[in-house]
Amino acid sequence: MNRTFFRNTLAGLRKRLARLAPDTLWVVRPENRRYLSGFRASDVQLDESAGYLLITEKDALLVTDSRYTTEAEAQVVDTEVVTIHKDFVESLPELLKRLGTQCLAFEPGFLTWGLHRRVHRALKAMDPAVRLQPLRGVVEKLREIKAPEEIEAMERSSDLMGAILDEVVPRMTPGRTEKAIAWEIEGLAREGGAEGMAFDPIVASGPNGALPHAVPSERALQPGEPVVVDVGVRVEGYCCDMTRTVFPGNAEPSERFRTVYRTVRRAQLAALEAVRPGVETTHPDRIARDIIREAGFGDYFGHSLGHGVGLAAHERPRLAPRKPTRLEAGMVVTVEPGIYLPEEGGVRLEEMVVVEKSGPRILTRTDHFLDL
Repeated sequence: MNRTFFRNTLAGLRKRLARLAPDTLWVVRPENRRYLSGFRASDVQLDESAGYLLITEKDALLVTDSRYTTEAEAQVVDTEVVTIHKDFVESLPELLKRLGTQCLAFEPGFLTWGLHRRVHRALKAMDPAVRLQPLRGVVEKLREIKAPEEIEAMERSSDLMGAILDEVVPRMTPGRTEKAIAWEIEGLAREGGAEGMAFDPIVASGPNGALPHAVPSERALQPGEPVVVDVGVRVEGYCCDMTRTVFPGNAEPSERFRTVYRTVRRAQLAALEAVRPGVETTHPDRIARDIIREAGFGDYFGHSLGHGVGLAAHERPRLAPRKPTRLEAGMVVTVEPGIYLPEEGGVRLEEMVVVEKSGPRILTRTDHFLDL
C-alpha cells in the first residue's frame, strides 16, 4: 500500500470519530493497526502486542517497545512511533495527558479482560479521570469497502493460490496423506513469495470432509472419494480464500456424491448471480440454501454462505440467514455453499469475488470444478 492509502484510512477514521463521543481511539486489533498505520508486525500471542495505536483528531501514535522501533519507523505513515521502556499500562496515563484525552474508546472484541481491568484502574486514578468506553466495529466498517490497491493485493494472493492448486491437484493421488498435501501447499506458498498462509490449510478426505474445519491427518486419500481443499495465502497482508472439492484417482465418484456435487455447484452459481450492490446479504444465502434444501440436503448445510475477506480471512460483511446488511460495490466476499454428510464426506465449493455494479468479479480464477 502507498502512503496515500494510509492517509485516506486515517482521514476516514477521523471523520467517523468526529461524530462519536470518544476523543481518542485505542486500536488493539493487529489488522486494524496495519490498515491505519502500515505497521506490519504480528502479535506473538493474545497477551503480547507488537504495538497499540492511539488516534485523535490531530495525532496518531504507535506505542511499541524497542523490539519493534526500527521496523515501525520504517513502515508507518503519518504516525509517530513512541517507544516505551516500561509496561504499556504504566505508560498510558502520561500518553493520554499528552493527547488531552477525556474519553478513551477501545475495541471490545479484541481486548482481554485482564488488560481491560488494569487500564480501567489506571484511568480511574488519573486526575481528572479518563472515561473508558467500548466502541465496536468502527475500523471494521471502514475496511468493508476495499480500495483498488487492496483488491489488487487480493488478486495477487488469489493468483498465487490458484497457481499452487494447479500444481498440487494433479498430484493428489490415492495413497497420499492429507498432511503431506497440506505441507506441500504451505511449502509452495512460501516459495512463491507469500507472507504466509491466510489460515491453516484444510485437506479433508472421505469422512473427514464432513467436518467443515477439519484438520489434515495421516489419513490416505482413496480413489473416487471427495477431498475438500480449503486454502488461502497472504500477499502484502491481504488474504485469499478458496475451496475446491476433487476426486483423486481415475475412479468415478459414487452416484450419491455426484448428486451432492451437482447440487452444491448449482447452489453456488445461482447465489453468485445474486451478488450485486444493493442486495441484502441474506438474499444470496437464501437462494443457495433453498436449492440445497429442495435437493433433500437442507439439514447438511449448517454454516453461512460466505463472509468478507481482506487483511483477515474472515471479516465483514457476512452472507448469512440473519442480520441483513446491503452489499456495496468494492466489498470482497466469498460464496461457499457446502453439504456435509456425517461419516460419509462432504463437498464445499468457494469463490472469492469483488462486488461490482455489473455483478460479482471472481478473483479465485483457477478452475478445478468438475463437470459431473
